[in-house]
Amino acid sequence: MDFSAQVAEQAVHWLLEMQQGPLNPRQQQAWQQWIDAHSEHRRAWEHIQRVNSRLRGLSSPLAHAALNAPKSSNRRQALKLLLLLGAGSAVTWGLREHTPLPALLADYRSPVGQRRKIALGNGGQLQLNTASAADVRGDGPQRLIRLLEGEMLLTVTQPFEVQTAQGLLRTQGARLNVRQFADHTQVALFAGRVELSANGRAPMLLPVARQLSFSANTLGEAKPLDANSGAWADGMLVAAHMRLGDFLDELGRYRRGQLKCDAKVADLLISGTYPLDDSERILDLLEISLPVRVKRFTRYWVSVEAKA
Repeated sequence: MDFSAQVAEQAVHWLLEMQQGPLNPRQQQAWQQWIDAHSEHRRAWEHIQRVNSRLRGLSSPLAHAALNAPKSSNRRQALKLLLLLGAGSAVTWGLREHTPLPALLADYRSPVGQRRKIALGNGGQLQLNTASAADVRGDGPQRLIRLLEGEMLLTVTQPFEVQTAQGLLRTQGARLNVRQFADHTQVALFAGRVELSANGRAPMLLPVARQLSFSANTLGEAKPLDANSGAWADGMLVAAHMRLGDFLDELGRYRRGQLKCDAKVADLLISGTYPLDDSERILDLLEISLPVRVKRFTRYWVSVEAKA
C-alpha cells in the first residue's frame, strides 16, 4: 500500500460525496485541489475507483456493507478497509477479506469524534479517544491492553501491561495517557508507577507528572505535562499559546474530512479551553478571536485562511 490510512479516509469521503450526486462548482474545486495536492492523493483516488468497480463482483459481507449499507460509519469503514487492503485477483481479494486490518476488528473501537469508556474491573477504567482501537485481555495472570491506533487513558490499581507498536509499558497501578503515532508512542504519567521497555533497552521508570515520546530507535526527553495532556477525557481541547496550525491538527482528529490551515496564519498563537463535541462552534470562535476566516467547501472540506 503506497498511501496512508488518513488519505484512504479522504478518498472514501470524496467517493461517498460523488455517489450522492454531482458536485457543485465549489465542491469540484475542492476535490481537484485535493487530487493535485499530492501524488499520494491521486494514487488513492485511482485505487478506490478500481476498488469500487470490483465490489459488485464480490459476495462477502464486507463488500455487501460497502455497497448496501446506508450512509453510515459502517459503509465508510467497509470502503476504507477494502481500499487499504488493496486490489488484485479475485482469489487475492477473497483471501484478504478474511484478514482485515487489526484495528478495524479490535475488541473496542471509538469512531471519529467520539470517546468511549470501558470498565476493567476492580475499579479500573480504559477510555478511548477519537478514532482509537484497542484489544483488551483483562482476565488471568497477564492483563494486557494492545493500543492499535489512536489514544487511550488508563486508570488501574492492579498490574497491567500496555503494548504499542514501539514498546511495552508495565504498571502495578497508575493513571496514564498513551497515544500511538505512525512512528512513535507518546506517554504521559499522571500518577503511579510505570516501567517502559522498548527496542531491547533496559527497562526504565517513567517520572510522575512527565510525558515523553519513544520510537523503535529513540527515547525522548521527559518533559512536564502540557496543558492539553489528557484533557480530551473531559471533552476538552486546551491550548496554551499553541500554534494555530497545531491546534487545527488536533481539532481535525475529531472531525471527518479535511481541516486545512493556510501557511499564512499557521503561526498565529491561540489559547483557551474548547469543547470537543462542537467543532463547528470552535471554528466560529476562531473567526471572532483571530484575524482568520473559515472557508467551507463542504461539510468535510474546511480551510482556515487569513481574513481579507
